[in-house]
Amino acid sequence: MRIVIIGATGNIGTAILRRLHQAGPPQTHELVGIARRLPDEASAPYAHVDWHRLDVSTPDATDRLAKILTGADTVIHLAWLIQPNHEECTMWATNVRGQRHLLDAVASAGVPHVIVSSSVGAYSPGPKHRRVDESWPTGGVHTSHYARHKAVNERMLDEFEAEHPGIVVSRVRPGLVFQHDAAREIAGLFIGRNLPTRWLGRVRLPVLPVPVQVVSQAVHADDLADAFARIVELRAPGAFNVAGEPVLGPSELGAVLGARTVIPMRRAVLRAIMWATWKLRLQASDTGWLDIATTVPVMSTERARSVLGWEPRRSSTSALRELLDGMAEDAHVEGSPPLSR
Repeated sequence: MRIVIIGATGNIGTAILRRLHQAGPPQTHELVGIARRLPDEASAPYAHVDWHRLDVSTPDATDRLAKILTGADTVIHLAWLIQPNHEECTMWATNVRGQRHLLDAVASAGVPHVIVSSSVGAYSPGPKHRRVDESWPTGGVHTSHYARHKAVNERMLDEFEAEHPGIVVSRVRPGLVFQHDAAREIAGLFIGRNLPTRWLGRVRLPVLPVPVQVVSQAVHADDLADAFARIVELRAPGAFNVAGEPVLGPSELGAVLGARTVIPMRRAVLRAIMWATWKLRLQASDTGWLDIATTVPVMSTERARSVLGWEPRRSSTSALRELLDGMAEDAHVEGSPPLSR
């Protein structure tokens, strides 16, 4: 099976390559990787992959992608920008226009199956006290650039499915994705370089002030990669929520961080602090990330379990702990430009 992975050197792409390499030699799959910056092809898991340097946002991306995709059985689309989040036009070019280029290339090359990485952030605001399935509206959260882009892409996929009924379209909607080796990248994307992060994995907080509305879901990158691999193998259509257990509320966050006391904090106060420090470029997370954490619904993963036979092997709390330990160690992957930057 020829599998093309776009954005194959990042957090999720690296985990998917690890999972697909598990077949061992002789390889079951012919793997093709596409990235803006090529990895060290001698380093695992980037070895035994046919690499192509390509930026999906460029005007010639559709034609170049179509040539690479010719003969592919499945395409996994992961390319996405979270930074620079002070420049939404730059992110839009990759996140939205890049997906348009990819889908046009899929149709042109006649690829029978495309898998797109969406997100819990695509969902419209919903309940935190009960779980919703994949039919919940995907209108996003309008105050978040990430959620807006994900929602636009969901509509694009709806249109693509209607126009190309012969192509199987799969959508994966994970929660937060953590792994040890992505610690340096994640810290840079969400905290930035102006604030120290290594203490997060070493210091146990005496007090954790956090809004009670902060209720999120997370999954280990390897568990998410297993869901992608199962979708490839089964050519399973439709959307799949993917998240580990338990749901991460204030008490769970406090336990992972070792906080003796968790104090409810007014959401408006934290939002004001985030906005001011982001505006001053002191830290890298805009207020849209808080809005996602406090408004998107809690997902049910029943469809992934029943259709794919998927089960997470790691808890969400252990995945978060692994990330924090990675931050303490400044963990990274030397062979991957985004994971080592």
